[in-house]
Amino acid sequence: MGQLYLVRHGQASLGAADYDQLSPLGLQQSHRLGEHWQAQGLTFDAVITGALKRHAQTLAGIQQGMGTRHEARVWPGLNEYDSEALIRAIQPGELVKPTTPEGYKQHFRLLRDGLTQWMAGVVSPQGMPSYTEFAKGVTSALDHIRQQHEGNVLLVSSGGPIATAVAHVLRVSPETSIELNMRLRNSAVSEFSFNAKRHSLIAFNSVPHLETPSHKEWVTFA
Repeated sequence: MGQLYLVRHGQASLGAADYDQLSPLGLQQSHRLGEHWQAQGLTFDAVITGALKRHAQTLAGIQQGMGTRHEARVWPGLNEYDSEALIRAIQPGELVKPTTPEGYKQHFRLLRDGLTQWMAGVVSPQGMPSYTEFAKGVTSALDHIRQQHEGNVLLVSSGGPIATAVAHVLRVSPETSIELNMRLRNSAVSEFSFNAKRHSLIAFNSVPHLETPSHKEWVTFA
């Protein structure tokens, strides 16, 4: 029986010109998770990540905190969907970067709507695969892990792929994965046990490394 630890990247740069970049807090979250695991004596037999910068930066922070260095297998199927393309597909025109609380609320309202229509095949956002192809990129990574690995495996990705993985394992609707996605915290850990036949959910969206009084203000969602 193996254990798969799925980690959402640390806080990125929502509203900035380049979202795909960890913020200073995102780097701290990642490093803190590594420290937590080092204190627990946890080690990994294999590491797999998406191909985005924030995935690589999160892994680097984790490994710095653990004092380890693993060569990661990069799996592009674990990359996040394009939120801007999703929003443009349902609201053509100039996309305004969110800078206020109301702006962020509007952004996520539009994102939910875009995700729902994309999953249903109503819209085809520019430059994005179909939802079926996106989900296959995630499930193919799970199949690879079941078939090729044992022991502890670390997977670093984004909210969309991790929510898709959880929904797949629980056999719930794609629409349910939207709710899972929106609840995922930065640097949160979800955990599956696995064997050659299946994965089973053990934990979802946990942040044990941020549960101390000195770190509770580090909990973020974007």
